Amino acid sequence: MPRRTLLKGGAVAGLAGIVGAPFINRLQAKEAHPLAGKKIDMNILGIAGWLPSSLGVKMSPIFADYVKERFGYQVSFGFAEAPFSDLFQKAATSLATKSQEYNIIISDSQWLGALAKPGWILKLNDVIAKNKELQIDWYSNTITEAYQIYPDGSKDLWGLPQEGDTIALFVRKDMLADPKEQQAFQAKYNAKLPQTFEDFENLTMTEFEKVAEFFTRPDKQLWGTAMQYSRVYDFCTCYLYPFMWSQGGEVWDPKTGQVEGILNSATNAKAMEQAKGWLKYQPPGALNYGIAEEIDVFTQGKVFSCFQWAAVGLAMITPENKDKVMVVPPPKHGKGAEAKRIYTVGGQPWVINAFNDEAKMRVALDFMKWWYQPETTLEFAKRGGNPCDKATLSNPNFDKINPWGRAYKYMLEPGRSRDFWHDPKYSEMLALQQEGFTSYMTGQTASATQALDYIACGQQQILHDEGVAKTAPTDKCSSVSL
Repeated sequence: MPRRTLLKGGAVAGLAGIVGAPFINRLQAKEAHPLAGKKIDMNILGIAGWLPSSLGVKMSPIFADYVKERFGYQVSFGFAEAPFSDLFQKAATSLATKSQEYNIIISDSQWLGALAKPGWILKLNDVIAKNKELQIDWYSNTITEAYQIYPDGSKDLWGLPQEGDTIALFVRKDMLADPKEQQAFQAKYNAKLPQTFEDFENLTMTEFEKVAEFFTRPDKQLWGTAMQYSRVYDFCTCYLYPFMWSQGGEVWDPKTGQVEGILNSATNAKAMEQAKGWLKYQPPGALNYGIAEEIDVFTQGKVFSCFQWAAVGLAMITPENKDKVMVVPPPKHGKGAEAKRIYTVGGQPWVINAFNDEAKMRVALDFMKWWYQPETTLEFAKRGGNPCDKATLSNPNFDKINPWGRAYKYMLEPGRSRDFWHDPKYSEMLALQQEGFTSYMTGQTASATQALDYIACGQQQILHDEGVAKTAPTDKCSSVSL
């Protein structure tokens, strides 16, 4: 479905749900405000083709009405955008000159360190302390750890969540409910096809593999599942990490900066082998799959299931398939009581340009206060967004707003989703990692261990040169290559 159609449809559905909503209390008198009578132009930088980024801007006219009525000033918002792979560079190029070109930025969570360390974005600790409207009770500590804190483990806050996101499993419930499919699966595996959210909540990857195998029918142009293996940006990384983390693997020690000996473990090598093994249940070309490619094969009916970001639910669930799709937690890894699910968290925070003048800074803060009002967060959800505050997600009706809402919320529970490095050298570490991971997945590097050694040695050197890692790469690294 074209992106414009998606945005239009989301807006219509959202507006229909807020008739009479108290975004502007017209009975309330104007409050004294230093910008009263002024006109301010603001610009937001966001992610191209990413619905949640656009939603913030699409909702900005509501904010403009709100401040005009309540505070007596006028504001308009422009929107600049770039793809995930280019957005950081676009932001950095502008901020490095102390420009006010972008007053508010929708940052990927891993960029916090790279934006904060040079002093480009506003540190929020004092701002939050002085503004009770920003003292939000978040749904879980995953929110603060992913979207607000740098350095990891500190109490320094730099972002406020714009869009929460987790990996969910989109499945064809019409196939699961088909009596003929149920009988055939029972006959082949002596087991029942999962039917409910609770069934998938208890499902392991070993059990789900039977389901994926069962629905893999190349002669009928149908495959069991789809994941992301693309070298673009962080696609392969985000979908490989759950195999590692859920089985006890780690990728670094954020306290010491140590990577070598942690990332390149036997546990992680085995996890890489498992992830590569799942390609046999996926369509040809899956090695190049990212977000858009998964949307295409799922909406075209070529796959039974899809491990996909909850944030693209509006694109995954179309008018044509909306009655055929169920969104559930992705499977656990391991066996029995020891089985775990720890998947990669997605999503983006708002960050505020530290070089904003006094007027633009005041508008930015007014916008943030408005963004977290209960009416605004609920409207954001109705348009297809994923709020992060406990009040909205705990609303008894939240699970009914979007088909992916329950799975998203479930995966936000403590310990089920995790972010990775927020270090300023994020882009260098990621590029090296994507090179190594995809080299193994495509068969250019035969051994998972070899690929992991290459990445670990390179990242150890990057962090040691930066002064984050206490130790240099070992002598073994001098002979490591892909």
